[in-house]
Amino acid sequence: MDTHANSVRVLVADDQATARDAVAYLVQATQGFELVGACPSGEAALEMVEELAPHLVILDKRMPGIDGIETCRRLAARHPELVLVLVSVEEPDEALTQDAGAAVFLRKQRLSPRVLREVWSEYG
Repeated sequence: MDTHANSVRVLVADDQATARDAVAYLVQATQGFELVGACPSGEAALEMVEELAPHLVILDKRMPGIDGIETCRRLAARHPELVLVLVSVEEPDEALTQDAGAAVFLRKQRLSPRVLREVWSEYG
């Protein structure tokens, strides 16, 4: 029996390896969530969504090349079923969140298993 059959499949995109690893670990430590991939750029995230079919994508707002905001816009247009979460060390911007098509914009410091479950409960 597949223990991940009903798991929320999550992709993490962050250009900073330490932050990416921390968010990936958080996802793995959250019951009911499965990390299906982690990548360092928006370009890679766009490709990996096609390959891995995640349910939820956590995107760092600031990345070189295609940043998290533009990646979010493109994913929202192509995959409206995805729950897209923008994260940053900066204060969230509600207008930017809506413009980018994200479900929510969170400070990285707020991420926790409880917050992940709440986001999925509300938007998944």
